[in-house]
Amino acid sequence: MPKVTFLPSGTEVEVSEGTNLLDAALDNNVQIDHNCGGNCACSTCHVIIDKGFESLGKMSEDEEDMLDEAENLTETSRLACQCVVTTDMIVKIPPKDSDWEDDTF
Repeated sequence: MPKVTFLPSGTEVEVSEGTNLLDAALDNNVQIDHNCGGNCACSTCHVIIDKGFESLGKMSEDEEDMLDEAENLTETSRLACQCVVTTDMIVKIPPKDSDWEDDTF
């Protein structure tokens, strides 16, 4: 089974191949915002893929549009709800710069 390491916590979990990153995080008590419930309708589950980016499928137009709203974008930014795990990955959950109260865990 693939291993996913979530940063900055350093939490390493094994997940079944085909699991999306949002579910992998939530199923293992890794805090990640997900205001739309994983429906690619917001940018709150934005993550940065430090290892395993090349294993991900092509980004949809909807995901590209949602990422335009995300904070701290990088070349390897994706939405966790749209990333299917097929190999070992290292995933960074970036800090949020906004003043929104975090109540989505």
